[in-house]
Amino acid sequence: MSATLVPPVVDGVEWIRPRPDRRAYRNDLALALVLAAATGASIVLYRITGLGDETPWWGSAIWVLAMTLPLAARRRWPEIVAVVASAAFVIGALTESIELLFSNIALFIAIYTVGAWSRGRRRANLVRGAIVVGMFVWLFWGLITYSAMQDYLPDLGREGLLSPYVAYGLINVLTNLLYFGGAWYFGDAAYRSARARAELEQRTAELAAERERTRVQAVALERLRIARELHDVVAHHVSVIGVQAGAARRVLAKDPDAAAIALSSIESSARDAVDELHGLLGTLRGDADTGSIDLATGRPVGDGPATSSTSTRCIDRIDDLVAESATNGLPVTLAIVGEPRTVSAVVDLSAYRIAQEALTNVRKHAGSSATAEVRVRWDDDAVELEVTNTGTATRSTTTGRTTKPADPTGGSLGLLGMRERVAAAGGTLETGPRARGGYLVRARFPLRREEVRS
Repeated sequence: MSATLVPPVVDGVEWIRPRPDRRAYRNDLALALVLAAATGASIVLYRITGLGDETPWWGSAIWVLAMTLPLAARRRWPEIVAVVASAAFVIGALTESIELLFSNIALFIAIYTVGAWSRGRRRANLVRGAIVVGMFVWLFWGLITYSAMQDYLPDLGREGLLSPYVAYGLINVLTNLLYFGGAWYFGDAAYRSARARAELEQRTAELAAERERTRVQAVALERLRIARELHDVVAHHVSVIGVQAGAARRVLAKDPDAAAIALSSIESSARDAVDELHGLLGTLRGDADTGSIDLATGRPVGDGPATSSTSTRCIDRIDDLVAESATNGLPVTLAIVGEPRTVSAVVDLSAYRIAQEALTNVRKHAGSSATAEVRVRWDDDAVELEVTNTGTATRSTTTGRTTKPADPTGGSLGLLGMRERVAAAGGTLETGPRARGGYLVRARFPLRREEVRS
């Protein structure tokens, strides 16, 4: 016999093989009818040879039906069918109405089905074990009983330790071991195969669900990324346009040349805003065409407008950002400490956008007399961006490692976007009023090992 199967357990519940469909039941009925016809034909041939003719025809017919027709329900009630087939097999042998070909096939199928389709492994093992033990008890009882009957197989001598009759008995034992062991083994193998298919189907369904969740998350991340980009682009350029428009209005009558310079700055900011918005629209089109998004950074994968657009916003261009702010009326100084190195795309873009948002907030909230300072500090294992101003600070609240002003910018999307960008890069963010006046934004981004080496 094969080793006992370990019951498969999923969430504390044993896996139960589902019932077959109607087509399988129809196939079982067809199998039972074919075996009944074949067994009946074999009985006729046996009776023609003179074997089993002591049993009346009606008795043989009843035995054929009892031996084969229960197989029509073998996958519905496998244990009952196996017990009925085993009992019919024994009764047929005792009444000498048995035939030795198709009845053995029917019994093999019945025992096999218990292993393959039983809805409880313990019950399947108990039923098969009882049948096999009963069959071997019957076999040994017959061999021992007939060994004392000299007229039974008289050509087989009983003398000696390994007499011809003992050899005959061993052949019967080995044959039955192979017979019942094969039915047991192949039944369990069919059950294991069905369980493996069910587990594979479950994993496939889980993977499909996970892919769908990942797709939804990717879309949400991309929408969040685009929302941050839109906020940074619109807030920065609109604030510049607002400042320059106010300056142009005040000097339009007294100093047309200064007004023209302010209007030129407005025009330049508007063009930059249009270019960046065009790049974001390219991102949307590219995502719609390819559907490929890097979940780590929330950026589209591949070559396209979005990729080229965002790649131009980097730490190296912070000096252009500072120059632009200075041109638009905000006194800004830039200091770079340490040796610049190549950083990842997400750190590159995040540093630029945080500097842009911080300078935008200075123009919006620090007052007309405020000045700002931008400092980029390259340490051994990190790059730090610091933006400070001399404007009037608001009251603040502190949560964890991040200090947030309560009004007016603490609840703004700008500071929320900063925190999200820094978190995506694995860094830390500190924001809040300075003790000596003004406001501080400090973002620190860790460098990867290869970035530190470069």
